[in-house]
Amino acid sequence: MKKRKTKYTDEPIGKIKIVDDFLPKPKDLVLKEETVKITISLSKSSVAFFKNEAVKYHTPYQAMIRALIDQYASHYI
Repeated sequence: MKKRKTKYTDEPIGKIKIVDDFLPKPKDLVLKEETVKITISLSKSSVAFFKNEAVKYHTPYQAMIRALIDQYASHYI
């Protein structure tokens, strides 16, 4: 596939209107919940499952396990 070349000119752009920045800051997009560190023993097959799924979805497997437990707990709260 041939790459298209952009041609630039010195023509006037026209009337410009500056708008206020309405987008949130990147730090406001990260939803952080207070967490507690624990130690848990899981079966090798369970960890292997989450690791394989995490690779598919480009996410940490620990985050997937945490989300699963959070959803389970929220169902019964």
